[in-house]
Amino acid sequence: MACGTYQLQKPEDRPSDPESKSGLDVDEPQVRLGRLYLYSFNEDSSACPLLEIQRRETSAILDMKWCHIPVAGHALLGVADAGGSIELLRLVGSENAYTLQPVSSFALEKQCLALSLDWSTRKTERASDQPLKIISSDSKGQLHLLKVNEAGPALQEVATWHAHHFEAWIAAFNYWQTEIVYSGGDDALLKGWDTRTPGTSVFTSKRHSMGVCSIQSSPHRENILATGSYDEHVLLWDTRSMKQPFADMPTQGGVWRLKWHPFHHHLLLAACMHSGFKIFNCQKAIEKQEACTVSVSHTLPSSLVYGADWSWLYFGNLSQTHQPCCLEAFPYSNLGAKASQLYNLKAVHQSPAACSPHLAEDEEECHSKLESGSGPKTPLHPLTEDMMKSGSWCRAAGHKGWDCDLSLEAASLDIDLLATCSFYDHVLHLWKWESS
Repeated sequence: MACGTYQLQKPEDRPSDPESKSGLDVDEPQVRLGRLYLYSFNEDSSACPLLEIQRRETSAILDMKWCHIPVAGHALLGVADAGGSIELLRLVGSENAYTLQPVSSFALEKQCLALSLDWSTRKTERASDQPLKIISSDSKGQLHLLKVNEAGPALQEVATWHAHHFEAWIAAFNYWQTEIVYSGGDDALLKGWDTRTPGTSVFTSKRHSMGVCSIQSSPHRENILATGSYDEHVLLWDTRSMKQPFADMPTQGGVWRLKWHPFHHHLLLAACMHSGFKIFNCQKAIEKQEACTVSVSHTLPSSLVYGADWSWLYFGNLSQTHQPCCLEAFPYSNLGAKASQLYNLKAVHQSPAACSPHLAEDEEECHSKLESGSGPKTPLHPLTEDMMKSGSWCRAAGHKGWDCDLSLEAASLDIDLLATCSFYDHVLHLWKWESS
């Protein structure tokens, strides 16, 4: 598992220049620092199932995703950073000797932040002649289509165009027709684009009332698209008719990330900022145009959940012997541990991650709860770790086990792992979700 972090360091937070008369340069720009963590998960290790095996100092990380097919025999991680670059890192090694090694970097634009990225391969069944592509968005409202030369691998620019008047928070592929991409911006617009004729939108939707910050095409069902916004709603769309969504789910918090389950077509994970995270059961909405239900809703006190992702590991039976454990928040150079029980949830393990504030907003504190949909309540156990200075937020990306031979029908999982990470409390949680 990989986790990326973001910390906004203001001039007054940095050591002053001893040669400066005032001791503080008021014109000195803010610095966005980041760190990339790599973890190994071992379900047989009851004391500490999540083990940090690498950390890299970087520019602040705003998004990161694994490529869902091997490239030249390796897993690739794509990272969008505050320096305005898309970086590719290759996972090499074996067992706990794995490391992420940078192999290529592409600068999108000067004086901008790379805000998001998506791979064209999320469906995993890629035609042999289909090129490997990345779509990215930046803080100037632009979209960038990149081609990955798999022999390198190296990044090559295909097209760049202006998409939104303010920040283009998110860009995503239609996984069933990868010439089509979607974008969402701080101008509250959701747009569709045909990359064969970039620069002219296929559609523009004003259905969201605030900035659109999360989009994901379903890898299981063609024509299904999920979008989320600061307006605290998740919308489900039929891409054949983008005039109105066919489902609308209130979230009580801005929706920063959306992730469809790797095997179950109806489960949608949402990172909902001050409303924590939620798992929506969208089966009735997709099949019968009925309302979605909430399988899990969990908020953490004094935190904003920005990152969320599913694990691709398959578990027949995950060990029940994990003991509650967490790591307390400390500055970068220190780390401590204490036993922890998170309300009615069992804390299995907690892990270190640095984080930083959203580009503009101050969010309210929240409360903790666990909700179930129409079925019985299902236990949810966190595996977490915590570190960092105040004022940071995190991105989590689960490692896809691309050598795992699983069909959608065979993967009727009773136990799932999912990761979330949050601002204010600076914690990466790895949760075990038991569902019937």
